[in-house]
Amino acid sequence: MTYSEPARTAARRTWSPVLPSASDVPAAEITVYGCGQDEAALFRETAPLFGVVPVITEDAVSESNVELAFGNRCISVGHKTRITNSTLLALSRAGVAYISTRSIGYNHIDVAYAESLGMTVENVSYSPDSVADYTLMLMLMAVRNAKSVVRRADLHDYRLNDVRGRELRDLTVGVVGTGRIGAAVVDRLRGFGCRILAHDSSPKVDADHLPLDELLRSSDIVTLHVPLTADTRHLLDHRRIGRMKPGAFVVNTGRGPLVDTEALVEALESGNLGGAALDVLEGEEGIFYADCRDRPIDSKPLLRLQNMANVLISPHTAYFTDHALSDTVENSLTNCLTFESRLQHG
Repeated sequence: MTYSEPARTAARRTWSPVLPSASDVPAAEITVYGCGQDEAALFRETAPLFGVVPVITEDAVSESNVELAFGNRCISVGHKTRITNSTLLALSRAGVAYISTRSIGYNHIDVAYAESLGMTVENVSYSPDSVADYTLMLMLMAVRNAKSVVRRADLHDYRLNDVRGRELRDLTVGVVGTGRIGAAVVDRLRGFGCRILAHDSSPKVDADHLPLDELLRSSDIVTLHVPLTADTRHLLDHRRIGRMKPGAFVVNTGRGPLVDTEALVEALESGNLGGAALDVLEGEEGIFYADCRDRPIDSKPLLRLQNMANVLISPHTAYFTDHALSDTVENSLTNCLTFESRLQHG
């Protein structure tokens, strides 16, 4: 198994952004679901360059709005809401043959079930720099106790923190998964002069590659950049977290279920770990991307983590840059047109 990137199969491929001329592509309609305001503006601006007429809705695809896809073989979906199998069945019955998900991961879609219905599911690629930059920011914030420093300053308490920060050049960073994003993180870390360890079943970067347990024992910071699969769910479980170096930090900008949240909370509350910086979290669905200021949070692990001074939480936003969003829109259009072209040319 290769941790760094999902397998390229006939039903799952990553396409690089290519902007064809209008004469090279057929006129087509694509239904775009779960489209935020910024994405919608980009689709309206970019689609004509591809000869595409987009049907856009901010609502996630569901059985109740399948009719928006009638007559269109291709749809584009977001990653924020899980697509149920009943919705996939309704899409198939509506004539949808192709789903382009505007994400790298597939964990919100039952790809095998979609395949059984004769539908192809493909992801998109986008600039790895967005997530890599954010990962480095989280690392630096974690080792410099930025959360408690900023919170105290907001209360006009400008005393130095009781805990001194640490410098990356004095630390060992373990990068788990060395695909496009993991490799970009490694490139950035080299400028800080730290020791870099890596773990991947298919080594792709110039670093010391170690078995996962050995990397965990040796790293002051562990950062996760693997896809979420059956094999990587709870990659950091009770046993592996227990093997981590005392005082180490966990950084996760991949997928929440890569980490057993209960095990992480216990290790943080006991003081075995030094802290965590999490852009993704188990059970984030229905919480992240929503305004929860006036309603209770139905996630005890999230509340426990947010109450810790040494834990940073952000709402799955590492990918969210203007460059990455543009890549995502262009790739989604390219995916759909490439599928249409394959159908036309057999």
